[in-house]
Amino acid sequence: MRKNDTRTTPLISTLLLGAAVAAAPALSFAGGSGAPSEYIRPMIGTQGEGNVYPGPSAPFGMMQISPDTDKELWATASGYEYSDPTILGFSLTHLSGTGIPDLGDFLFIPQVGAPAFESGTKDKPEEGYQSTYSHENETASAGYYKVTLDKPEVTVELTAGLRAGMLRFTFPASDDASIMTDLAHVLSGGRWKVAQSHVRIEDESTVTGFHIINGWAKERHLFFAARYSRPFDEGVIISKGEPVVYDSHKNYRFRSCKEAAGTDLRFLAKYKTAENETIQVKVAVSTVSAANALENLDSELPHWNFEQVVKETRQRWDRELACIRIDGSQTEKETFYTAMYHAFLTPNTHQDVNGQYRGFDQNIHTVEGANKYTIFSLWDTYRATHPLFALVQAERNSDMINSMLAHYDQSVDHLLPVWELQANETWCMIGYHAVPVIADAYLKGNTGFDPERAYEAIKTTAMNPHYDAVAEYTELGWVPFDQENEAVSKTLEYAYDDFTIAQMAKALGKMDDYAYFMKRAASYKNIYDPETGFMRGRDSDGNWRTPFDPQGFVQGGDFTEGTSWQYSWYVPHDVPGLIELFGGQDAFCKKLDQLFTLNSEENGDPEVDDIYGRIGEYWHGNEPSHHIIYLYSLAGQPWKAQRLLRQVIQTQYGTKPGSLTGNDDCGQMSAWYIFTCLGFYPVAPASDYYVIGAPQMKEIAMNLSNGNRFTMTAHNLSEENMYVQSVKLNGKTWNSTLLPFKELSKGGSLAFEMGPKPSRWGVQP
Repeated sequence: MRKNDTRTTPLISTLLLGAAVAAAPALSFAGGSGAPSEYIRPMIGTQGEGNVYPGPSAPFGMMQISPDTDKELWATASGYEYSDPTILGFSLTHLSGTGIPDLGDFLFIPQVGAPAFESGTKDKPEEGYQSTYSHENETASAGYYKVTLDKPEVTVELTAGLRAGMLRFTFPASDDASIMTDLAHVLSGGRWKVAQSHVRIEDESTVTGFHIINGWAKERHLFFAARYSRPFDEGVIISKGEPVVYDSHKNYRFRSCKEAAGTDLRFLAKYKTAENETIQVKVAVSTVSAANALENLDSELPHWNFEQVVKETRQRWDRELACIRIDGSQTEKETFYTAMYHAFLTPNTHQDVNGQYRGFDQNIHTVEGANKYTIFSLWDTYRATHPLFALVQAERNSDMINSMLAHYDQSVDHLLPVWELQANETWCMIGYHAVPVIADAYLKGNTGFDPERAYEAIKTTAMNPHYDAVAEYTELGWVPFDQENEAVSKTLEYAYDDFTIAQMAKALGKMDDYAYFMKRAASYKNIYDPETGFMRGRDSDGNWRTPFDPQGFVQGGDFTEGTSWQYSWYVPHDVPGLIELFGGQDAFCKKLDQLFTLNSEENGDPEVDDIYGRIGEYWHGNEPSHHIIYLYSLAGQPWKAQRLLRQVIQTQYGTKPGSLTGNDDCGQMSAWYIFTCLGFYPVAPASDYYVIGAPQMKEIAMNLSNGNRFTMTAHNLSEENMYVQSVKLNGKTWNSTLLPFKELSKGGSLAFEMGPKPSRWGVQP
């Protein structure tokens, strides 16, 4: 709890965490300085389906300056694809790991020679401003990016702080050098558009502007401010490829305009440059106003010291990532700390230095004494990212929850966010998954928000009859497919969310609500078809979906980015009940075996965008599968989980650009990796336990947000020794595959003994 927070600490935090303890000492890092930032490799996940960007960002930063290689392809959601041969320019904001493009605001493009105002194409870059480049001349590390563009022979360096950053351009000698800012650029996937933009030349070295984007976020306002280290030789505003001038229809002496509005604007700063002359641009953004963007800029970057910004951002990363220390190889450290890096990129800071931000109601609000956050990919991050935050980022997690509650307050319908993007609701994905984030945080002792206010919000959201057939779900006990698409997935995800509401209700002493939501949490049983052995759609009259193919993927059908083969396991809150439906442990595990051995191609499984990392019908590249391997640990055959976890770690993560086999989805793929390396996973966030799998590192120590330290050790772990032989929790023999949160939260140790063959450990679930 913050010192200035006068709210009463909820009883649950006392019960779960016990008395306050002194902060754990700083974790040490062996090998050189061993600082975590040394192991961050931003190129990991930039090729293929990872959809992350290589440019610099501070932890949870407002600004992400990064190169864009494409703005039209839907698959290039982060703006950068490692295999692309050209770079368009360098924009100021980016999404990390999403499957839908947006942001990519305000593209900066250095040019030499007659400036081009259109991008050209990858196969004919000479027809526009984009340029070829080589990965041999490209570098990315924490807080820093560098590349040399071939066509203009300009070296570009990028760094970013929390709300402001710098671009450094090193030019050849030229009488016609320029830096163009394209206000019409946005990562659109070929669909979004600029509704309006404005640019203004404030003085001979300062420019401000804004644009409004009708995109994934339907009405997104963003302002920028740019200050140049050298005054322009000439500053020109371009509209539709032509300079904007006063009185161009008369015979007066033309004068360049100092401000303009439109939908196709660019600003061109023109220079004569000496050989290897460097021009720097300081930039900042705001969702509120150009004045706030300038205030962010001058407050956070009062100097022109590029190296100082890099140093300070790396120090920020070292402070954030130092909560976890690992003992591993160079490759393991690079993979692990890059996963932490990706997990800590979002949500993004939303408020300006003066505390102002644009709210969901499009009004300007002010937050005091806390951080306001945006970018909530909740269908993904409720599973492992926010549970990780609950352990090691509790204060930030509370601020994120307060941000969700502000969204709720500003919503006419009083709904918590589903997939929030810069004060917009995208309505992407399903469920009401802000609910488990809030419930899990409360039950894990995160105390920086009002639990009664939060409970009111989660209950009201879950009872809203106008949201995605919640009324029909409440009446029938399932979402009927003749009333709503993705009906099976919605039934299952609502049931889990309702379980988490019940747990928070119970902790708050609201026993009638507990009983009501536990009844709804059992709704999964209503769509299990014993004849086929799968979760199956039902209509409003209770009739089964016919015909039915458990491997059938139909966009907009009964399942969300998956099939019945994946979703039939989605009962994380009642695995014993699911095992009973499947006919007991043996039948359950045999069906699990079949999941991992089915051949998708032979069975005609269609190509599904962004979903890779397949082992049979298990799709690790998509979140509904992320808990499934751990079900073996809950069904008496934990050695199968241990083998599969090692397989996923070795084949679907690593240090190469293509090492992420699915969208990182704002850190969820990475958070899965972090928990799995620790040897346990939050199968059902808001429950009081984690499920033990198998450790993937020899030693990991965590400084928990409550001040305690928890250490995991894996004796004799090696490539061959992947199987758990025995476990000790705080020195005592531990035969359960469940790790209680109350034990973890007290700190202490979890010690594994590993061996080359399966053992009998954990076979009694």
